[in-house]
Amino acid sequence: MRQYEMYEMAFKGTAPENSYVEVELQADFRIEDETITVKGFYAGNDTYKIRFYPSKCGCYHYQVHGIAEAEGDIECKPAEGAHGIVYPHGTHFQYGDGSWYYPFGTTVYALVHQPTERIRQTLETLREATFNKIRICVFPKYFDFNHEEPECFPFERNADGEWDVQKPFFEFWDRLDDIIKQLDGLGIQCDLILFHPYDKWGFSQLSREQGRVYLEYLVRRLSALPNLWWSLANEYDIMAYQKADWEYFAAYLHENDVYGHLLSNHNMIKQWDFSNKDTTHVCLQIKRLDEISRQIAEFQKPCMVDECCYEGNISFEWGNISAFEMVDRFWKTCVQGAYCTHGETFLCDDEVLWWSKGGVLKGESPERIAFLRNIIESLPGPLMYSGHDMTEEEVVQLMENPPEELKNSPFARLASEITWPEIKQMMLEGKVFGGQAGEEAYLIYYSHHCNAVGVMELPTDNCYDVEVIDVWEMTRKTVQSRVNGHIEVRLPGKEGIALMALQCKINNKFF
Repeated sequence: MRQYEMYEMAFKGTAPENSYVEVELQADFRIEDETITVKGFYAGNDTYKIRFYPSKCGCYHYQVHGIAEAEGDIECKPAEGAHGIVYPHGTHFQYGDGSWYYPFGTTVYALVHQPTERIRQTLETLREATFNKIRICVFPKYFDFNHEEPECFPFERNADGEWDVQKPFFEFWDRLDDIIKQLDGLGIQCDLILFHPYDKWGFSQLSREQGRVYLEYLVRRLSALPNLWWSLANEYDIMAYQKADWEYFAAYLHENDVYGHLLSNHNMIKQWDFSNKDTTHVCLQIKRLDEISRQIAEFQKPCMVDECCYEGNISFEWGNISAFEMVDRFWKTCVQGAYCTHGETFLCDDEVLWWSKGGVLKGESPERIAFLRNIIESLPGPLMYSGHDMTEEEVVQLMENPPEELKNSPFARLASEITWPEIKQMMLEGKVFGGQAGEEAYLIYYSHHCNAVGVMELPTDNCYDVEVIDVWEMTRKTVQSRVNGHIEVRLPGKEGIALMALQCKINNKFF
């Protein structure tokens, strides 16, 4: 057994007579004064399995109960290169070993339901790409450019032709297992989407109880995989389930996943209530990225923009943004202390669009997202938003009690007429994005502004080297060295420029 890697036990036995899901098999793993109890599952072919995720090194004593009985001791040793499950840490993410995890995601919704050769091709593409997180669905997708019948489905059908959630179809689950494990080998987190509305087979119409049984098998079989996230749905708000159903599913996963994998819910229009106690992070479909910092401040949780439109050229407005716009949205998001997800939708005769079917990447944004990822991962810690977004209350107070120098200005005369939405719109249109990692790194992104001069206010008790970054050309140029306090920097007067100040180092020590 290796720390941070799934450990599996297999037992032979006759197939269950009724439910293939709710089988009587569990194991207790005890190390020191901690005991973790996990449920086993039926894997088909007269085989039962128990899976365990060891987060500590040392000697575990295990006891297996139910359909199979076993007891013994097993040594857990360090695993080279493994970092463990990703958890929230403040408003950012950390691996189980305490190292920072910065998600740079992509989307291939129907990956599991593609032909074997395309799955292989997609994984090979991912091996060379920058992404360390991917969103995929359990259920097949029926939508434009997605009309094929899958090779296999998650469940068997009963005599009436309806899905029998008590009878998982093991060929499908073996395929899903294999994909998630291969992603782990590539260092990629699998954000697994559990429900979605784009369906013609009836999976979006499962009752709450059918959904619970399905989730039980998911948890029993998959929760020991270290690179797994739970995404309740893609666009939950256009499905038939009510808020109480979603809260039930979230609570069920939280209570039954003993490892506490990340969990959130994705919207089309109405955002999920991220104050929900079982929700670990904010997950957004959003085009306007100016206010992400407000979301982080409100919920005090990590924030993923899991859909910000896709680089491509299809007719849908969500699937035809330019490569520069995709890169711009990544920069806007990351500088505010959040994280972003890529997608790609280029029209082609075979209708193999990356966003749903994978294959190969065709766009110009991935290499530039890789450039950004290298910068973010080189910083001494995660970025925190360094600006101040005025609240409505602050604006009202300012308008009612303007400072002396503004009392006779046009601003004061407008105070009785201008509304909060108008002021908010004005502030967003002029926003420049700034973030910092302690006092060791400062980053400003000018987005579509074409500044000829950039200004920074740096601490006076440190020294900094200052770089101008071109996010499209992927260049970094040091323009000032060992400076502090108020600085002004010449900029090229074009879109997509960032300014970064890094605290100087001598012999790996800051000064």
